Amino acid sequence: MKIGVILGVRPEIIKLAPVFRELVNRNIDHFVIHTNQHYSYDMDKLFFEELNLNPPKYNLECGYDSFKKQISFMSKRAFDVLQKEKPDNMIVFADPTSAFAGALAAAKASIDISHIEAGLRSDDLRMLEETNRIAIGQLADYHFAPTVGAKQNLLDEGTNEERIHVVGNTIVDSVYQNMEIANKDKSLLEKLNLEAKKYFLVTAHRGENVDDKETLSNILKAMDMVYQKYKLPIVWPLHPRTKKMINTFNLKIPECIKIIEPVGFLEFLQLETNARLMITDSGGIQEEACILKIPCVTMRLTTERPETVNVGSNIVAGLNPDKILESVETMMGRDTNWENPFGDGKSAVKILDTLKNIY
Repeated sequence: MKIGVILGVRPEIIKLAPVFRELVNRNIDHFVIHTNQHYSYDMDKLFFEELNLNPPKYNLECGYDSFKKQISFMSKRAFDVLQKEKPDNMIVFADPTSAFAGALAAAKASIDISHIEAGLRSDDLRMLEETNRIAIGQLADYHFAPTVGAKQNLLDEGTNEERIHVVGNTIVDSVYQNMEIANKDKSLLEKLNLEAKKYFLVTAHRGENVDDKETLSNILKAMDMVYQKYKLPIVWPLHPRTKKMINTFNLKIPECIKIIEPVGFLEFLQLETNARLMITDSGGIQEEACILKIPCVTMRLTTERPETVNVGSNIVAGLNPDKILESVETMMGRDTNWENPFGDGKSAVKILDTLKNIY
């Protein structure tokens, strides 16, 4: 069995790290293609280094231009690699453009496709990620769903049940494997002059949010309102895309927000673990907050992680500043004794056990 893996953005590196480790532990022949969809050191190489992962064998250098050009460059260059390597199976993860391009390349090369984190649906086609995950779902041969709900989404779309495997989410593996290391280190909190459970942690990067001036302005306004209500520091590791759009729109960042540069996974895990509450538009952080027992407010109209809402760890606030503040008030008063719906931290083992049986 020979396995190919394609990735291109920070969440993929974090969530695929347990799969990489399991491939190495089992001495399975494999290679990694990095599209360089995210290509800065802080958003990319740092994660391979601190998670002690081998660097990718191939870098496609496609982290630029429009979606159409990215898809074209990524799929063509990935196809060339697959023609050379000839893997039995190509692993793609979740919903980034890199995953869609990898699936297209593998389909053209007649290589089996395994889709990890399959079956997530937000029912919001404004999100490029939603289009990507639906398209990948049509191309994939094997679907590794994180939850029973994700499996049902696939069944509703006509996917053969025999090809769906509910394995949990690899983010649980990654959090469990790295939480102890992160908890031993409090240096970032000291550096930022933060006290545990006495600050809010914020992220925002989705195009439908930050590429719209009114929406981005509302997010900044909401953060100011949250600060005026609670007088707790608001820490915001600013994504390069968000920073660019704030400057483009000439928006003013409220003085109450402590802007920091993007940090590595271990430092971010440290910030998450010690936060009083998370405010985000990220899908992965909704999961991480749920696993870590940190209340979460999601600044979106819908979520493809409804399990977080169902167990009470998360609330979908929308994008109105008053509604965001109201949601923060709700989550500040919520108990954190919810169940983790994303598995037992052995997803990577289950995925590779399944592929071993198939091949």
